[in-house]
Amino acid sequence: MDILIVDDNKANLTLLSTLTRQLPETTATAFLDPLEAIAWSADHPVDLLYVDYIMPGMDGIEFIRRFRAQAHHAEVPIIMVTAYEERSVRYEALSAGANDFLNKPIDTIEFLARSRNLLALQRHSKKLADQAGWLRNEVEKATQEILRRELDTLFHLGKAAEFRDAETGAHILRMANYARVIAAAMGLSDADQEMLLRAAPMHDIGKLGTPDHILLKPGKLNPAEFEIMKQHAAHGWEILRHTPSPIIQAAAVIAHSHHEKWNGEGYPLGLRGEDIPLFGRIVAVADVFDALTSDRPYKQAWSNEKACIYIRTQSGQHFEPRCIDAFFSAWDEILAIQAKYRDEEINGYWAQRADGASHPL
Repeated sequence: MDILIVDDNKANLTLLSTLTRQLPETTATAFLDPLEAIAWSADHPVDLLYVDYIMPGMDGIEFIRRFRAQAHHAEVPIIMVTAYEERSVRYEALSAGANDFLNKPIDTIEFLARSRNLLALQRHSKKLADQAGWLRNEVEKATQEILRRELDTLFHLGKAAEFRDAETGAHILRMANYARVIAAAMGLSDADQEMLLRAAPMHDIGKLGTPDHILLKPGKLNPAEFEIMKQHAAHGWEILRHTPSPIIQAAAVIAHSHHEKWNGEGYPLGLRGEDIPLFGRIVAVADVFDALTSDRPYKQAWSNEKACIYIRTQSGQHFEPRCIDAFFSAWDEILAIQAKYRDEEINGYWAQRADGASHPL
């Protein structure tokens, strides 16, 4: 334990320093000059402070104020040493942050008893702080591990839905990253961007409830079949909405709303404009662009140029204009994502995984 003693009287300083040698496991640092002492304390730990009241350059009350202003000394016990009995002085010292007083002339027994008691309390306080810090770290590690497992589960469930739809694992990687880029261009917070990146892969989880003869049909669906297909948005909502996890809650909203259209002609609820959740509006652009530019059993991939023309014509119809503006403002990033997550490379990635490692998001 480290004791700091500040007194402009050399005899008092020598006495206090000598007495502290009787305290076990302590080190005392003494200063005659309070300005030197306050400068030293800025870079050194202190567990107990004894400070004189009357000193040149800076009295004890001002010293306490400056000492307390140092964040690492906000809770250190302070005893003011003084011959003054005026209540006003003591009130001011207490207001500045003093904990107790020691009267001059100094009583040896009283000094040692106060020091032992305050140092014992400080030791206990530091031990509790260490335990609290350790516990915070352990909770943080456990929380991160739970989050990692949750994200892996989400990704693999999303991937399972894509496999049933003859799409690729690369699709959910591309569209999730497209969505994050759009969100960034729209000025969403880093936390929202991360949430969108993690939740978007679950957008089509409801397809797990779509019959194979409809989901895997190579040609155009008839009206009755399309009505059944549209139910996957509601199925996704029902699958995900009952969990308290913020990420899965966001995924539920995306699953339910990413087929809504800005003009109100989407499904399943026919929402219009800003009644559509923002994450759903963003994912709609990302999902459609990737669907257009990807091969499917029933169509060949469109060129980026053709897909962009279509996306622009649907601004204010299918898509929110702000989302479209954000999409094209980040076009270089969109192209980089498209190049990074190619179907053949991601499929190869998954074919080689045998160690249960995390997904590539």
